Parts: sequence; C-alpha cells; structure tokens
Amino acid sequence: MAKEILNDARFAKAGDVMTQYVFYIDGDKSVAEAIRLMRAENLSSLIVNGKTPTDPWGIVTRKDVVSKIVAPDKDPEKVKVSEIESRPLITVSPDLLVKECAQLMRTKGIRRVAVYDGKAIVGLLSNTDIFHVIKV
Repeated sequence: MAKEILNDARFAKAGDVMTQYVFYIDGDKSVAEAIRLMRAENLSSLIVNGKTPTDPWGIVTRKDVVSKIVAPDKDPEKVKVSEIESRPLITVSPDLLVKECAQLMRTKGIRRVAVYDGKAIVGLLSNTDIFHVIKV
C-alpha cells in the first residue's frame, strides 16, 4: 500500500515536479532588499549570483534570515546577502528521480535544490514540492 501511494513521488523526475519560478539576487545587496523581494514574490528562497562567471551560485532562505539576522538581532539593512547565504548551491539534473533528490536533501540537511540543465538553473525543487507529489 505505501509503495503504491509513493509511486508518483518515487518515479517522478525533478524537472516534472520543480517550481519553475527562480528569482536571483546579488550578494552585495542588503538582506533587507532580499526580504522585500521574497515578500513581494511570496518566495522562501533566492538564488545568489556568483561574483564572477566562474563563481558558484549560493542561496539565501527565510530560515537564513530568521537564524542569522533575527535571532542574533542584526540590522538587515546593514548585512549583505553574501554574509548569510549558503554556498555552493546544491544542484540536480532535471532527469534525476525525486526519490534520489529527497535522499540527497536528507543527506545534506537541506530543504531545496536547484535544478540545473547544464546551461542554466531551470527551477527549484523543495521538500514542499516533493510532499505535494505524494498521492493519498
């Protein structure tokens, strides 16, 4: 019974389940700017652009804001995104099975991965996206 319920989640591919809307921010922007963008677009994360074409992407999440700005009582206007982002951004292929993405996320202790087609980030896959694939 459990295998039947999870079949869609196990055999779906990252590219089929991902959220296609990806928003970017530069690391030299303030965390306050990131917060405003995240609120305006109802986002839980932003991809942080690399400083150079060969510099890896990063990611900043609502959790980063809460744990690295709110909890230590820092001013989001004075802190740059690059100071709280996570790097490097973990990426997966659009063809990777969601089951394998979930295993990777669990192993790395993260809640989302970027879906990268070899040329560009084409989406984000979050634990919420995976949760919604489960048919009950």
